[in-house]
Amino acid sequence: MSTGERVERRLTAILAADVAGYSRLTGLDEEGTHTRLTDHLRSLIDPKITEHRGRVVKNTGDGLLAEFSSAVDAVRCAVDIQSGMVQRNCDVPEETRIEFRIGVNVGDVIIDRGDIFGDDVNVAVRLEGLAEPGGICVSSRVREDAEGKLEIIFDNAGELLLKNIIRPVQVYCVRLSGAAGPPSRPALPLPDKPSIAVLPFQNMSDDPEQEYFSDGIVEDIITALSRFRQLFVIARNSSFKYKGQAVDIRQVGRELGVRYVLEGSVRRGGDRVRITAQLIDSSDGSHRWAENYDRELKDVFAVQEELARTIAAILEAHISKAEAERTLLKPAATWQAYDHYVRAAATWALFQSSWKLESLLETRRHIANALSIDPKYARTYSLLASTHRVAWFNPLNEEYLNPSALDEAISLARTAIELDPNLPEAYAELGYNLVRKRDFDAATSAVERAIELEPNFVNYRIAAVLINVGEAARAIEVAKTQMRLDPFHPHFAPLMIGEACYLLKQYDEAQRWLGQCTARAPNHQYGHAFLAATYAQLGRLEDARVEAAEVLRVNPKYSIRETQKRVSFFKRSEDMEHLVDGLRKAGLPE
Repeated sequence: MSTGERVERRLTAILAADVAGYSRLTGLDEEGTHTRLTDHLRSLIDPKITEHRGRVVKNTGDGLLAEFSSAVDAVRCAVDIQSGMVQRNCDVPEETRIEFRIGVNVGDVIIDRGDIFGDDVNVAVRLEGLAEPGGICVSSRVREDAEGKLEIIFDNAGELLLKNIIRPVQVYCVRLSGAAGPPSRPALPLPDKPSIAVLPFQNMSDDPEQEYFSDGIVEDIITALSRFRQLFVIARNSSFKYKGQAVDIRQVGRELGVRYVLEGSVRRGGDRVRITAQLIDSSDGSHRWAENYDRELKDVFAVQEELARTIAAILEAHISKAEAERTLLKPAATWQAYDHYVRAAATWALFQSSWKLESLLETRRHIANALSIDPKYARTYSLLASTHRVAWFNPLNEEYLNPSALDEAISLARTAIELDPNLPEAYAELGYNLVRKRDFDAATSAVERAIELEPNFVNYRIAAVLINVGEAARAIEVAKTQMRLDPFHPHFAPLMIGEACYLLKQYDEAQRWLGQCTARAPNHQYGHAFLAATYAQLGRLEDARVEAAEVLRVNPKYSIRETQKRVSFFKRSEDMEHLVDGLRKAGLPE
């Protein structure tokens, strides 16, 4: 094309599709997978694209790129494809099913010799990578154009930063309804035991600054309910996604996969607190129980305990007395210490979303105030241990380059356990830190104790320890359990699954999960590093180089040696050798 020639452009709807787990399927049966994929394309997908006035731009071996003149046509085609694949897979064993992920975007594209190029094409491809097998993800422009014209629902997945896309993209997942067929992301199935989500309570105090107090009470109620082994309790992270929203309880039940929802309000004034709570059946929106508590602030722990026990008794008639006695963590000696603790927890949550030094320092100030009132408050030591571990792991300034910070974190976690031997978060913190001292046996014992104490307490720290001690398969189970307890899980969950899959040499699965991690957290250098190693092991060296460049963009001083020294602590030498091999193949610096 000459310099003066105008580039041809047009507005179009882009559909990107690929086969989930294609490398695994071909590894099981290369010829059979190829034959079945060809049949799906010839008998279902190509005809559907033609039927909805689309055009296949190109095939990519395990996927395709198509364009349509309207978003409605593109989404209708995607829905028909996924519904058709459900029917075609109904008699196929799950491990050999071919399932597509589909992404749809609308935008201005460059046309060149029949192909299409541009950022909006790349967005469609990234959306496809975010979709679940059998699912469809679309951009906000697609939702705006298609909503109300099709019998489907768009679930808000949030505003995400997609790899190599400068602007954030508002992502929606398609949920089918009515005659259109089964949902692409079905409502989560109910667990086989009573299940509940506790939504953020409304702050009814005159002072909006008291928001932290109502949030702290809800977190403690969640923690208290989680102690009952007979209950399935959604994690705080997912419950708080609904904070400040007017919600349909039935939709909450579908999205979180729970039968019951607890909501309420907190009003604090002077030395008194008024807490209201109501339990709702999410299947039909009916109220099952409601209560008001008007107490002195010093009795707030008794209210939390009464709430938890009452709800547990309603949901599960056979809670043992021993379990009931362990409902709450050991409370602080006075409510003033608790007040400082929940302030610390609130600022710590801000730090984890911003990684700003001032938030970490403010967290420590509130902790110091709590300990000055109650020096035996175990949870406070556990939280303080987390601040030292993070400071050691991600030095925020010269003050926190102190190598003794890790030793301090270990000591503080042990202090928390001495004060309260039934505190699962302290065991998880201890195990996560002991791994970095290569004390693998003690680390394993610590996380096993955390799981034993509270089956609902599973998080990335436990999965990370299992990866480090050579139990990658079990780490995947733990991370997937976390994702079910926390449907709006942070990027750490797919990161742990991706790392574990890499060590198990399940590279195709590793690429899928690590891709989700880096899409959610584009500045997570170790997510990019593992993804670079994964691509390298798959022989996709160009993609590996792109991810290696992302690592160096985030941290220009990155080195394989530093990863060995501060990040990856494997009990099995072959696991470290395997990781280093992938990082070197990807071209990362020694």
